[in-house]
Amino acid sequence: MAKIFITRPIPEAGSKMLRDKGYEVVVNEAARERAAAQEEMLAGIVGSDVLLSVLTDKITAEIMDAGLPTLKIIANYAVGFDNVDIEAAKQRGIMVTNTPGVLTDTVAEHTFALILAIAHRIAEADRFSRAGKYHAWGPELLLGSDVSGKTLGVLGLGRIGSRVAYHAAKGFGMKVLYYDPKQNPDFEKEYGAVYVANIDDLLPQCDFVSIHVPLLDSTRHLFNEERFKKMKPSAYLINTSRGPIIDEKALALSLSKGLIRGAAIDVFENEPDITPELKELDNIIMTPHIASATQETRDKMAELAATNIIEALEGRTPPNLVK
Repeated sequence: MAKIFITRPIPEAGSKMLRDKGYEVVVNEAARERAAAQEEMLAGIVGSDVLLSVLTDKITAEIMDAGLPTLKIIANYAVGFDNVDIEAAKQRGIMVTNTPGVLTDTVAEHTFALILAIAHRIAEADRFSRAGKYHAWGPELLLGSDVSGKTLGVLGLGRIGSRVAYHAAKGFGMKVLYYDPKQNPDFEKEYGAVYVANIDDLLPQCDFVSIHVPLLDSTRHLFNEERFKKMKPSAYLINTSRGPIIDEKALALSLSKGLIRGAAIDVFENEPDITPELKELDNIIMTPHIASATQETRDKMAELAATNIIEALEGRTPPNLVK
């Protein structure tokens, strides 16, 4: 009987699929409210055929070696897989899978919720009201920015980026500019989008910039002080991809100096830690990496991770093999 070690509790929909197959499922219940500790992963993976990890787990060569010779697959419960040492897995003949596609709409919705919330100062207005500061309607009280008809810059035209562009163009009549390593003429035709081959040329044209690129060496601190200086002072930055793409110190400085008007982020450079200066600012909205956090989507992610595992253990190619 195959043994599956799950580093943190996931929705029961996925665990049930694995148990129904007769597999032994061991869940690290101690990590329900926190990230799994390395020693917990090192202990749990011993004798396991499968490691079901989440994006907060750093799956290193050391952890993989602790699972040998039985470890066959690392099923990552996330779209991204930068938390897994892919090269180390390849060298050891261990499959790595992820859970793409099922969270596209949910993350795109959250992205647009952040766009609307920061432009209309929703979180700031909520704090204002709760603090008892609302004494009378005023013509200049908490003035925000329109979204309809403005220009959105999309960095990364993958599943999520293109869906955000769909909401922008079709729902709010926004002009869409996009940057991606590959131009997409069909997308341009459908959404009236304009391809910009250089990020530095795109930024000065945009009222909102939404980040949807993977975390790579080339994208780490893609947004630094120099990039913020290229944006409009009235512009907003939104990030639902990966935290280290933004230099948070530079973001805090840019927001406090008025280089940009606001930001809304769901991910952080050193999660779960947040740069203290950001917490002091009113012109930023921060959510705790919950862009995919709906019951429907997290269930689908669990089911997809389970499907990847079942296919691998039964000798077939998992549908979401990343290496």
